[in-house]
Amino acid sequence: MLSIIVVVFVLGYLAIALEHPIGINKAASALFIGVLCWTLYAIDANNLVPLDSIPAWFSEELPKDEAEHVQRLYLVEKQLLSLTGEIAGILFFLMGAMTIVELVDLNEGFSVITSRIKSTSTSKLVWIIGIMTFFFSAILDNLTTTIVVISLLRKLVHDKEKRLMFAGLVVIAANAGGAWTVIGDVTTTMLWIKHKISSIEVMKQLFVPSVVCLLVPMIILSKKLAGPLETAPEVTSGHKVNISLRHQLLFLALGVGGLISVPLFKATTHLPPFMGMTLALATIWIVSEIFSRSLEPTTRSSTGVLAALLKVDMSSILFFLGILLAVGSLAATGLLAGLAAWLDATVGNKTFIAFFIGLASAVVDNVPLVAAGIEMYQMPIDDVFWMELAFCAGTGGSCLIIGSAAGVAAMGLEQINFVWYLKKIGPYALIGYVAGFLVFIAQQQLF
Repeated sequence: MLSIIVVVFVLGYLAIALEHPIGINKAASALFIGVLCWTLYAIDANNLVPLDSIPAWFSEELPKDEAEHVQRLYLVEKQLLSLTGEIAGILFFLMGAMTIVELVDLNEGFSVITSRIKSTSTSKLVWIIGIMTFFFSAILDNLTTTIVVISLLRKLVHDKEKRLMFAGLVVIAANAGGAWTVIGDVTTTMLWIKHKISSIEVMKQLFVPSVVCLLVPMIILSKKLAGPLETAPEVTSGHKVNISLRHQLLFLALGVGGLISVPLFKATTHLPPFMGMTLALATIWIVSEIFSRSLEPTTRSSTGVLAALLKVDMSSILFFLGILLAVGSLAATGLLAGLAAWLDATVGNKTFIAFFIGLASAVVDNVPLVAAGIEMYQMPIDDVFWMELAFCAGTGGSCLIIGSAAGVAAMGLEQINFVWYLKKIGPYALIGYVAGFLVFIAQQQLF
C-alpha cells in the first residue's frame, strides 16, 4: 500500500506542476491526492501503523471493545486530527492576511505610494520598482505585491518589451523580499508557525542575503534598460475619485500596522499567529464599518470587508489544504523520515540539500517542498538548515516563471512566455540566487 500512496502522490504532483498544459486547477489536484493518500493509509491502517509507535497511554484510555481498533483510532484521532489543527492555523492566518491586503487595496491605500512615482528614466525606475517591491513583499506577501506593482507598471511603462523586463524584476524582488520576514512568503510563514524559525532571527540572518539576491540582477537590468522612459497614457479607475487621501492613508496605516503587529502579538502572548492575524482583521473590519458610513453607497459596497472577502483567492487556500494533507500523509506513514535518512546517507551535507530544494522549487511548487522538509528533519528552532530552507525555497523559484506564486501571477497579468522568461530573466535570477546563498554561507562563517 505504501508504494500505491507514493504513486498517487507523484502523479498528483505532476498534475500540479502541469496545471496549465492539462487544464486542471492545481487546487483540485492537491485536494484529490490529499484525501486519497489518507484514504489509502486508513484502509491499510492495521499494517501501516506500527503498534510500537502508539503510546501506551493512548491504548489504555480506550474502552475494551475498541482496543482491537487502536491503530485505526490512533491514525484518525491523533495523526489526522492533530495535522488538521496545524493546517487550520496556517489557513486561518493566510485568509486573514489576504483579506487585510485586499481591503487596503480596495480602499486605494497602496496608491498613496504608487501614485507618487513619476520617474522618466528607465534605469532609475528599475531601482525604484525593485526596492519598493522588495519591502512591500516583506510586509504584505509576494503574490499581492506582484499584482499591485505590475498594475502600476501598466501606467508607467508603455513599451511592451521593457514592461516585461520590469515584470521579471518584480518577480525576483517580490520573492527576495518575502524570504526574510515571517509574513512575506507562505513558506516562511509555514516555518514560523511550525516553530522552525523566529521572527527576529530570520530577519537578522536572511536580510543581507535577500538584498544581494535582488541587488545583483537589479544592477544588471539597470544597465541593460538604460535610457529614457516612454510612459503609458494615464488611466483612471471609477471609484478612486470618491475616496479621500485621508481615507487612503488610514487604511494603509491600519493594514501595514496590523500585519506588522502579528509577530509582536505572538511574542507577547505566545498564542498561535493566526490569533494575532484574526485580531488585526477584526480591528480593521470594525474601523472599516465605522468610516464607511461617510462614503457614498456605491463606494461603500465596493470597499467594504465583504467585497474584500469576495476577492480572496480561495483557490490558493484550498491548494494549501490539499498539499499539506498529502505531505502530512507521507509523514504519518514514515515515508518522509525514510527519505531524510536516505538524503543524509547519500548527500550528507544539509546545506547542499537546501540549495537543491531551492532549485527544485523553480520547477515544482515550493509549498510542498518546504512542507516535506519540515516533516523530514527535526532540528531546533533557528537551526541553520531552517534558515537555508527559508531562503532557498523563497528565492529559488525566481529562476523560472512557474516557480513561484509571484511568477505565475506575472505570467497571467502580462502573458509572459515561459521560454522568454527563461532566456531574458532566468539567468539573472539564478546569478542572484547563487550570490545570495554564498553570502549567507559567508555570513555563517564570519559570525
